Amino acid sequence: MLNLAAAILMFGILILVHEFGHFIAAKSNGIYVLEFSVGFGPRLLSFQKGETRYSLKAIPLGGSCLMLNEFEGAEDSGMAPQGLSKEEAERRGFSSKPVWARIVTVAAGPVFNILFAFLCALFVVARAGYMSAEVVSVEEGSPAWEAGLQAGDRITRLNGKPVEDYRDIELYRFTNPAAPVTLQWERPAEGGYETLSSVVTPEYSADSGSYLMGVFFPGYVPAQGIGETVRYGIYNIKYQVKATIMSLGMLVRGQVSADDVSGPVKIVSVVSETVGEARQYGFEVVMLNLMNLSVMIGANLAIINLLPIPGLDGGRLFFLFIEALRRKPLDQEKEGMIHAIGMALLMVFMVFVLFHDIKSLI
Repeated sequence: MLNLAAAILMFGILILVHEFGHFIAAKSNGIYVLEFSVGFGPRLLSFQKGETRYSLKAIPLGGSCLMLNEFEGAEDSGMAPQGLSKEEAERRGFSSKPVWARIVTVAAGPVFNILFAFLCALFVVARAGYMSAEVVSVEEGSPAWEAGLQAGDRITRLNGKPVEDYRDIELYRFTNPAAPVTLQWERPAEGGYETLSSVVTPEYSADSGSYLMGVFFPGYVPAQGIGETVRYGIYNIKYQVKATIMSLGMLVRGQVSADDVSGPVKIVSVVSETVGEARQYGFEVVMLNLMNLSVMIGANLAIINLLPIPGLDGGRLFFLFIEALRRKPLDQEKEGMIHAIGMALLMVFMVFVLFHDIKSLI
């Protein structure tokens, strides 16, 4: 139960951060916030402070920052603004604000997810380090051995692109497991480093059931000073964003199946299992694992929310940018209908993902 509680708490914090981004941006732009809530469904806890109702709801799979005039009919749902004149309510409504104020308010949710993920990444790098691309050992007779790689070499480029961390190599190998790869590396030499390069063609290993180069890396190594900590903290975010975009591309191309898609239930289950395994090593290891997962999930939430799909923040931003380019509002009724259809399709997709999650867990 403790593992599950930690997983739900982590997921809830990520949702809270996202909605808090919208909330802060809305308040900064003078938009009237009707309700700030974590979760969906019936309210478990709720209180009114100032002009906003704060709620904790029964289903911890999302949240909302409901703004005045954000959606058609919001004022008729029992969430009407208190003590505002008609003119004031119109002035402080979301749809009445300049288009750039609305863009900032909608974009703030994903931006806060990225900022929070970055803070978690800094913690992970400061305490655990980064995954070095320096070679620890090379298997004799392997493709890497034949290419001339040796222990102590540091891989700097892969197919001409910079390698900052071992995961750059890992990500490329995941998407191109059998493809030849041009590696460039630095070797310590008198007075500096010698730069070498070669093409390495992975060979299939029946024992592991995968294609291998025969080169081994040290895993996490300590970051040296604040500069390296910040550098690899930023790298962690770049890596997760790149991995998310590549995964979405593979999903669209049919290179991954529905079995590889995880929804909230499965994510909470995985986090719970990870916490359970980490607890035997102490509180700090549990926190490092939770922070590391927060980097991954937070970056995923940000990128997915920015997809130009009606019902998501990205879909709303798409229409707002069109409005900014046209310099006049779009037809609110038609836009609202598109978002309603998009939201309905998203809910159907969520039901499918939840069903798949529960089925896979059973």
